[in-house]
Amino acid sequence: MIRIRNLWKRYGDNAVLSGLDLDTNDNEILVILGRSGVGKSVLLRHIIGIETPDQGSIEIGNTQIFQLKKHERSRAMRSMGMLFQGSALFDSMTIEENTGFYLRQHGNPHTNTPYTEEEIREQVNEALKKVGLDGTQKKMPSDLSGGMRKRAGLARLLVYRPTILLYDEPTTGLDPITAQQIADLILQTQTELKGTSIIVTHDIAMALRIASRLALQRDGKIAYIAKPEEFLKINDPMIHFLRESFFNRHPRKEIL
Repeated sequence: MIRIRNLWKRYGDNAVLSGLDLDTNDNEILVILGRSGVGKSVLLRHIIGIETPDQGSIEIGNTQIFQLKKHERSRAMRSMGMLFQGSALFDSMTIEENTGFYLRQHGNPHTNTPYTEEEIREQVNEALKKVGLDGTQKKMPSDLSGGMRKRAGLARLLVYRPTILLYDEPTTGLDPITAQQIADLILQTQTELKGTSIIVTHDIAMALRIASRLALQRDGKIAYIAKPEEFLKINDPMIHFLRESFFNRHPRKEIL
């Protein structure tokens, strides 16, 4: 469970996070919606420890992560993984090397010993097979389509089995069929790892397809959070717009 209280982050005169509070549940997919520039990605970067807040706390598993020393925080973050908007693959590494990067860097967390190359290869092959990229091991990221790079990013998460998974706009720039495939892979990953997933997106169709709960981020805070059927009933202009935009494109869908 993640517990965020009074989180503030300012860049110059721009307060992106303004006293944000948020609680997640174990084994849920929480999807955060909101306009561009409201700080959804900034929130994810704080949760995974890439950025430090000006004020406030993030508690993960009864641990206040920003009270830890840098090396302690790094160790605590090993249970977390993030799929960045651009997939964040290393251009100079093959897909196999990208997928196994974490395993080579951190080794086996249970034995505190390095993995052998054979162990890494087996785990990488299994992860790539699960996301439909078997046979791409020796390819470079530039050889793959946008959707395939997203899958490679998912494989990199699967290979070390984090219990908290963060997704930054996982379907941005993808065609509808590929976006649906990525949504299905996120569901499969959640089912397998049984962790907590937080997704920020503009894709209301994907959100309604996979979310346990939906949240709206606005004015530096979480304005609303509820199960999908309850969320869509909230009397708010932004939620009304999201609801209408979905049903205009999917008139036969029965969400409510």
